[in-house]
Parts: sequence; structure tokens; C-alpha cells
Amino acid sequence: MANARNNQKHFGRVTRPGSGIVAPQGNSTLARASRPSSSESLRILWYSNAPFAPTGYGTQTAQVVQRLIKEKHEVAIHAMYGIEGMASMWNGIKLYPRGMAPYSDDVLVAHWMDWANGNRDIPALLMTLFDVWVLKSPSLDNVPNIASWVPIDHAPCPPEVVGWCKRPNVKPIAMSKFGLDMLQNAGVDALYAPHAFEDVFVPTHKLNNGRGEFTGRQLMEVDEDRFVVMMNAANKGQNPSRKSFGENILAFAIFAQNRPDALLYLHTERDGAMGGINLVHLLEACGVKPEQYKIVDPYAYRTGFPQQALAALYTASDVLLACSMGEGFGIPVIEAQACGTRVIVSDYTAQPELVGVGSAVAIQPFWDSHQKSWFCTPQVPSIVDALIASYEAPRGTSDEAVAFASQYRADSVYEAYWRPIMKELTEWCKNS
Repeated sequence: MANARNNQKHFGRVTRPGSGIVAPQGNSTLARASRPSSSESLRILWYSNAPFAPTGYGTQTAQVVQRLIKEKHEVAIHAMYGIEGMASMWNGIKLYPRGMAPYSDDVLVAHWMDWANGNRDIPALLMTLFDVWVLKSPSLDNVPNIASWVPIDHAPCPPEVVGWCKRPNVKPIAMSKFGLDMLQNAGVDALYAPHAFEDVFVPTHKLNNGRGEFTGRQLMEVDEDRFVVMMNAANKGQNPSRKSFGENILAFAIFAQNRPDALLYLHTERDGAMGGINLVHLLEACGVKPEQYKIVDPYAYRTGFPQQALAALYTASDVLLACSMGEGFGIPVIEAQACGTRVIVSDYTAQPELVGVGSAVAIQPFWDSHQKSWFCTPQVPSIVDALIASYEAPRGTSDEAVAFASQYRADSVYEAYWRPIMKELTEWCKNS
């Protein structure tokens, strides 16, 4: 399963004349496998980002779906981000395209019906991995069984999220212990399965790309004697900027004033082209000099960074700076620690439960009127203190961080959480 996104096989749609059925292509071992007669199997449509998308939802989709198929479930993916215009195949798995609505709920039920009707011998399930407040279509009332792996990044749980999770046809699955607490506080009975990482995320001091060996510092184009603060966060949204780029970068600017060896490495989109903010303007406004920061090559970032290379970047960093306004989970925090790198997060939502080696900084409440609940603002002086503590800590990879992160290995999480969850979901679908 390791590094599934980087070994994708992608094929276009082929329809048998008059049938409307998508014919399997390419790696058809999974696609054409004999339909299981086991009473433990489900016919699942998984709604989320495409499995090859370089996003948290994309990586979790690739990770869990392939393990579900290995367990003899029949799974297709509604790629509400990453595919449009036609159905396709990925590693033998059918991909349905996004719809015309912003979050594709205009075609979600139609895709589910198409997939469910492909084998009526086993129960059908719709599984969602995305914000549930975006699911507005009344047609979703007609789907008898929906399991939602739901992010909770506010406190208390937003009313629209509570409303969705209390539907009689929905089984919510929290992705953090914080999220589970928030759902239970709202009177919602939920399951729990955390996000996880594949084994590619290990201390990676050298990377071989076929043309030679490179260190993470060489990929960054950064000298070995610099103290590297890495940010790996999606630059989306302006009001507010959920990843708190302003607070994080301002704190770095203050920290770096009398530390000429400090360098900020930004692994994100720099110009705000994805609905985010212009980070170059922000860096200038904070007084961060050009020699004090590096930004990932924009073309490499847009076209997809190999996970082995990302592991090398984490390993080459002295600390991951990841203080945000709220997180449903926050997979970079675990990936970085799996590579032996300490982390700095906000002391809010799921973030502190993911810290084995590092700091959770002080916060101030921020009212999110859209969600009718509370985000937070990480406090700049507290971030500065955490950066100083990281600067003064021993350099190099941390065995303690690696050991802490190991509880979130994909195989371990599937065995401990997904196996019992799927058993419960199968019984629920059979008895509905």
C-alpha cells in the first residue's frame, strides 16, 4: 500500500453499447474480481477527493479504499475533486466524476444508485470523507445507509454538522478524539477512526530519484547549517485563512530577527491562486527578507509532489510549524513526526492530541459566524516561544517523535479501528 498515489494507473471511460455500464480497463484484477458472496461484504461508493490528489482527503481515500477492497468489499470512488467530464479508472478502481454543483451533491445520489445497482446481492453503503455541511441535496434522504467520516474543527460541534450526524440514515465516524467528544457532547453516538500515514513516512536522509541521491536540504536548495522551519498547509480561504498564515509568518519574523541562520520553508501555493492569500505580500509585510525564506517550486507543487520527497523535506526540517484555527485531524503533524521532526500546533481541536514531541501554543477564541461556532486564533508570542524552544532543542531526527507517530501507521489503524467499524456497518446495512 505504501505510496499508493505515486503508482497510479489512470484510464478513460469505455461504455458497452446500450448497457450504460463502465467496462473495466487496465489493472482489472480488482475491477473484474468475482463478486463476493460473503455476508461481510458491502458495495461502497466513497465520496471524497480523488485518491491521487495531493490532499489530506486524497491520501486517506487511497489508503482506506485499497484496504477495503483487499477485505473483499466492492468500492468505487466519487471524486468530487480531481476528476471531471467522464468516469475513469485508478489502479483498477472505478472513479466517478464531479458534478456541476461546487461539492458535487447534484450527482452524488445518481452515482451511488449506478454503483449500488451493479450488484444487488450485497448491501450498498455511501461513505463520505469531507465536510458534511456541504451536502444539501434533498435526494440524500433517499439513500438508506450513509457513513460519514466527519471532520470536526470547531467547538462546539457546528449545528449543521450535528443535524447531519443525527439523521436516521447516517452513521458518523469521528476522525479525532476531539471530534468524538464534540459529537458526544451534542448527543450524537459516533464511531472513531483516526487518519493515518503510509510507511513511506520514515526518517529519509537521502532520496534517490533515478538520477542520483539528494538530501531534503538539496531539494529545498537550503544550506545544511540553517535552522529550517517548515510549513506544509493548503493556502485556501481568506476570511479567515484557516491555516493562520499571518500569525505563523509574523511569529517567524519576530523569531528570526536575531537568528540569521533561521529559514522558513513554505510547502504551499504562494500566490493565492486557489482562493488563498498572496504569501509573498504577507512575507514582505512581516519583514521577512528574501534570504530568510524559500517557497516550493510552484509547478512541482501544482503537479504533485512524490510522498518520498515530502518525507525527505520533513526529515530535513528542524520543526514543522502548523498552528491553525482548527483541524479535523491534521495529517502533516503526524507525517512530520513519523520522519523524526518536532511540531508546533495550536492548543485547539484535534491538534494537541497529535503532539508527541513539540508544542501546542496558546490560543484566543475566534467566532466563525458561517459555522455558528468557535475557531481560534493562535497567539503570536506563544508561537515565538515555541520556535525558540525548538531552536534550543537537540537537532536531528527524534526517535521519540517516530515512536509517538507509529500508533497512526495505516496498517495499525485499519486493524484496530476500521475492521470493527466495517463489521458494525455491515450489520447495520444488512438490517436496514
